[in-house]
Amino acid sequence: MTKAEIIERINGFLVDEFEVDADKINPDENLRDTLGLDSLDYVDLVVIIESNFGFKVVAEDFINISTFQNFYDYVERKVTEKASA
Repeated sequence: MTKAEIIERINGFLVDEFEVDADKINPDENLRDTLGLDSLDYVDLVVIIESNFGFKVVAEDFINISTFQNFYDYVERKVTEKASA
């Protein structure tokens, strides 16, 4: 799976699940603020990631994720790790 495919898939489920306008999703924007995430939304986000990409999300991994770009990079890294395992 290419990075572009990962980003497209992520943006698709963010628009669907969090009802955010696709135009507001930009790599440098703050993920939490743009999506209006609260603690329960993070749980939903984790479930969506795990079901869409097939890897287990560790809560500590989200500590350094603030922007959409951080999020894309994290998912890409985990997908790559899973593929090479």
